[in-house]
Amino acid sequence: MAKLNENENNNGVINLIGTGTEITGDVICNGDIRIDGTLNGNLRTKGKVVIGDTGRAKGEVTCKNADISGKVEGKIIISELISLKPSSLITGDIVTNRLSIEPGARFTGNCNMSNTDPRASEDSKKETEHIRK
Repeated sequence: MAKLNENENNNGVINLIGTGTEITGDVICNGDIRIDGTLNGNLRTKGKVVIGDTGRAKGEVTCKNADISGKVEGKIIISELISLKPSSLITGDIVTNRLSIEPGARFTGNCNMSNTDPRASEDSKKETEHIRK
C-alpha cells in the first residue's frame, strides 16, 4: 500500500479524504493528501498525492509526486514522479518528469514527459551527441 512521506514537504501536514466521503469542489493544500473516498473537483498541492484502491478523483490533479492505486479521470500534472499501481485506472493526460507503471495498471490518454531542470536537459544533449559519435 502506498504511504505518505511526511518529510516530502516542509510542513508535515497529511490530509485524508476517507472511504465513504465525497467532496465536490476544488481542493488546495500545501501538505500531502491521501484519497480513499471521492473527489469531484480539481486538486492542487505542493506535496504528495496518494489515491488508494477505493479512491476516486475526477478533475485536474497537480502535485509534486503521486502514487495512484484508484481511479482518476482528468489531467494529471506531476513535477517529479507518478507511480501507477496495478489496480489503478487512469483516463486522461499525464504531464510528468518521471513515470512508473506497474503491470496491471490501466492508462488511457497521452503522456508528456519533460524535465524542467535546464541542467538535466543539457546532460541529455551531451548524451545524445555521445551516442551519435
